[in-house]
Amino acid sequence: MPTTLTDRLCALAREAGAPAVAPPGAVQVPGGRTGGDPVVLADRPDGTVVGLGAVVAKAHPPGSGGHAEAAEEEADAGELTVRLRTAAHPRLSGVLLPPLGPDGTPATSPRNLYPRRLADGRLATLWPRGTAVSPDAPEAAPWQAAGALLARLHAVPPDALTGELSGPLPPMRGPAKAARAMQRMRAALGTGSVPPRAPAGPALAEAARTVERAWTSLPAWCRAEAPPPPSRTGILCHGDFHLGQLVGHPPPEGPWQLIDVDDLGLGDPAWDLARPAAWYAAGLLHAADWNSFLSAYQHAAGLPPYDPWPRLDAPARALTTQTAALAVAKAHVAQRPLDEAEMACVEACARIAGVERDSTSGTTSTTSAVSGPSEEAGA
Repeated sequence: MPTTLTDRLCALAREAGAPAVAPPGAVQVPGGRTGGDPVVLADRPDGTVVGLGAVVAKAHPPGSGGHAEAAEEEADAGELTVRLRTAAHPRLSGVLLPPLGPDGTPATSPRNLYPRRLADGRLATLWPRGTAVSPDAPEAAPWQAAGALLARLHAVPPDALTGELSGPLPPMRGPAKAARAMQRMRAALGTGSVPPRAPAGPALAEAARTVERAWTSLPAWCRAEAPPPPSRTGILCHGDFHLGQLVGHPPPEGPWQLIDVDDLGLGDPAWDLARPAAWYAAGLLHAADWNSFLSAYQHAAGLPPYDPWPRLDAPARALTTQTAALAVAKAHVAQRPLDEAEMACVEACARIAGVERDSTSGTTSTTSAVSGPSEEAGA
């Protein structure tokens, strides 16, 4: 009988009739064996993913529907079902990778989709296996395709989906995910209710304080402490976009599509553009890539070129803080210093916090904290 989470996911994939060999060009992981052996594609707090042949089985994190208490497990399953059926809706064809039905075949209707519950209570789903963005070829990163896909996603009227769903679309969970990142950092360093694994070194402790200062400068809705303004609601959003949320399907050279619907829902489309914006502002994304992404988004949305920063400022600051919090937490658990990219995010948090303090005296604006690096830094 399967005992580990990976075992249970493999059993689910085999039960669905996963073919023994992955299709040519499908996601491959170094160290993975050939034939019908499963490969762990991801094992993180936000989900465990196993590939078996042409099928991917994913165990969603506790609270996948937005609820954390055991008494609300059915609400979790209900909201995840809505998200699954949204991904399979004909209006999202070519935008969101559709999940597989319980038997491992493409669902004939969104209404036939629902998550499975594993023996340990975790919700699990089945997906086609595609080709991931290569981390070793940043020059080939599909920024144009990503911008166009997000514009197409945001253009779908939520009312056009409701007939095939099992309930209303839930809120997009971007702010909630940012708040969870802060909780994870506090737990790791013992600044919350959980004792630390080991004493934090002076550099990491100072980095955590910097992240906290940036966090407190954010609007309450970005911290999931208040509802968003009405002008930032009502649009279908991915909720957690980054390049890891793209796969090419069918492999090996099928078109790019968005994956991972755990945070999908109604909210502010600026949140989906904000992580690339934050990377650009921190000097981690080249200006050419940022401009390619933004131009593709504006073109696909039928919008003229415009300055996005007044709209992106608050979400970009929130995602900068989220990224830095996760970096500090991971570095502390591994008992290692921050690497160069992680340090750049912490330094961006210092600018966010510093500008916020200055703005109280009327000397500057918070927008300048994330309005992009110099041409030298971004090119």
